[in-house]
Amino acid sequence: MYKFDQSKTPIYEALERYKAMRVVPFDVPGHKRGRGNSELTEFLGERCMSVDVNSMKPLDNLCHPVSVIKEAEELAADAFGAKHVFFMINGTTSAVQSMVLTACKRGGTNDELGIALGMSIKDVEKAILLNPDAKAVLVNNPTYYGICSPLKDIVELAHKHGMLALVDEAHGTHFYFNDNLPASAMSAGADMAAVSMHKTGGSLTQSSFLLINNDISQGYVRQIINLTQTTSGSYLLMSSLDISRKNLALNGQSIFDKVSQLAAYARDEINKIGGFYAYGRELINNDTVFDFDVTKLSVHTRSIGLAGIEVYDILRDDYDIQIEFGDIGNILAIISVGDKALAIERLISSMSEIKRLYSRDKAGMFDHEYINPLVAMTPQEAFYAPKISVPIEKSFGKICSEFVMCYPPGIPILAPGEYITKDILNYIAYAKEKGCFLTGTEDIYIERINVVSEYDSAGKFL
Repeated sequence: MYKFDQSKTPIYEALERYKAMRVVPFDVPGHKRGRGNSELTEFLGERCMSVDVNSMKPLDNLCHPVSVIKEAEELAADAFGAKHVFFMINGTTSAVQSMVLTACKRGGTNDELGIALGMSIKDVEKAILLNPDAKAVLVNNPTYYGICSPLKDIVELAHKHGMLALVDEAHGTHFYFNDNLPASAMSAGADMAAVSMHKTGGSLTQSSFLLINNDISQGYVRQIINLTQTTSGSYLLMSSLDISRKNLALNGQSIFDKVSQLAAYARDEINKIGGFYAYGRELINNDTVFDFDVTKLSVHTRSIGLAGIEVYDILRDDYDIQIEFGDIGNILAIISVGDKALAIERLISSMSEIKRLYSRDKAGMFDHEYINPLVAMTPQEAFYAPKISVPIEKSFGKICSEFVMCYPPGIPILAPGEYITKDILNYIAYAKEKGCFLTGTEDIYIERINVVSEYDSAGKFL
C-alpha cells in the first residue's frame, strides 16, 4: 500500500540519538534541557524538557530540511497520498494562510466560498462565473459539524475554470486512513489541503500538515511558509507529528472503525432520549450535504428549549464533562480512539438528565445559524480603511471593519466589509445572552464595534 516503511519515525529517532550523545548545550532554549526551570520540568517531566531543543545539524532544520525532517515529510506524503507534505507548527491557521498566499499574487483577486452546510456545486459554479478572475476555490471540508461537500465535483469545476482547489481539511485527518469515511482532499484531486493532525490524528496541539498535489511547486510553497512560520521549530510538535503519522498509517483503519462505532452508539442512544437530535448520514441529499463524517457526534439541542452553549455549560459545570463546543443550536462532542464505552455512557446519561431537569418551551429561540452577508467592500479595504468605534447597538446600516465570531467554531458572524444588519445585531445579542464566547473585535467586551468611517460630500472620510 505504501512506498516507504511507515514504521519509521526519523525525527523521533534522531532525538533519541541526540539524547544519547550527552551534548553540553550552549544554545537556546535557555532552560538547558530543563535544568534552568525546575518548576516547569516538574510539571512537564524531564523527558519532555530534554527534547525541547533547537535546530542543529543532527536534527535538521524545519525552514530548509535536508535530512531527518525531509525524510519525515516524505513518509507523511506517502501516508497521505500527496506529492509533498510540510510540517506546520504554527497550527492549521498558518497552513490555510499559506495555501491562500500560494494561490494569490499581489493585485489578484480571490473568492473564498463557504456556507453553513456543505457547498452546493451550483453555488460554487455561480460564484466562479461571478468572479472569473478568482485564483482558487477554498472549501471547508468537513465542517465542524461533519458535513461534507461534493469535493471531487468542486475540484473538477475549479480546474475546468483554471482555478486551484484548496481544502481546509482541519477536521478531516481521519479521512485518509479509513475506507468507510468520506473522500479526502488528495483522493479528490485537490491541489492543496491543510490538515489538523492534532484534532483527530493524535499529535500535540498546534501541529498540522500542509499537503500539496498536482503542479504546485514544493520550493515555492516552502518559501511562502517561511514568510510566516517560526524559525524556531518545536521538536516536541514535530516529533508528535512524526509518531502520530506512523500510528495512523499502521493502525488507522482499526482506530477509526472503533471511533465510528462509538459515535454510532452514542447517536442512537441520544436520539432515544427524545428532544435532542444527534444527526448523521440521514441528512445526505447529494447537494449541500453530500456526505457525513460519522465519527462526529453533533447534536441539535433547540427542541428541548436550550441553546447548544447552554448544554455545553451545564455538561461542564454540573457533570464535569468537557465537550468541544456549543453554539446557539448545537453541541459537538469529539470522539477519538482515546475514548472508552464508559465515558460515552456517562455523556448519554448526563444528557438524559439535562433534558429532565432543564428542558423548557423553545418559543423565542433563534432558529437559524447562518445569515447571508451583504458585502460592501473587500475585507482588506474595510480592515485598513479609516474607522470609528461605535456602540454595537448603534451600528445598524454601517460597514463593519473587523470580525465578530463565536469561538468555537470560529465562523464569522460579521467580517470586514459587510453591512451590519438587524438580523446580525439580533444574532450577536442572542449569542451574548446565551453565553457564547465572542471574539474578533478590538473591544474585548463586544460592546463597541469598529465601522468604516463615512464619506462627506467631497468624498473624504469623516
